[in-house]
Amino acid sequence: MRQIHLLRHAKSSWDDPGLPDRDRPLAERGERAAETMGVYLKSRQIRPDLVLCSSALRARQTLEAIVPSIGDAETGIEDDLYAAEADGLLERLRRIPDGIASVLLIAHNPGMQDLALELASEGERLERLRQKFPTAALATLAFDGRWDELRAGGATLVGYVIPKELK
Repeated sequence: MRQIHLLRHAKSSWDDPGLPDRDRPLAERGERAAETMGVYLKSRQIRPDLVLCSSALRARQTLEAIVPSIGDAETGIEDDLYAAEADGLLERLRRIPDGIASVLLIAHNPGMQDLALELASEGERLERLRQKFPTAALATLAFDGRWDELRAGGATLVGYVIPKELK
């Protein structure tokens, strides 16, 4: 069974409206949420084999906040994940080597929510995921098969949590 952990970056700051979108840092609320998710990841012993992270500053800062909780995963910061749509994210997941059992993807909406909804055929919290995928939310999907066989409806939503629920 393979696992995909989709973590939307934490809340970004809009304090400097002149900053390019890619360069926006985390807001204080985002920093707290990222730390909360790190505690959650550690408590659930979520230790991905591979972490793929958008090159946007807020995504990288989210990653920095959770790294102590997830162990020594191979990590890639990728420009193509910035503002990627669901089909681009899916294509990236399909290129993961077969030796990898679990991946953590840190990127942006609407692509992350769309990808989760495209992949998940069932799951206890699927309706909640349809309603909203807020910043720092984590959706976990499981599927059988090879990465290059990953397809729409081919996974099960086995977890969905938002930082607000963890306080």
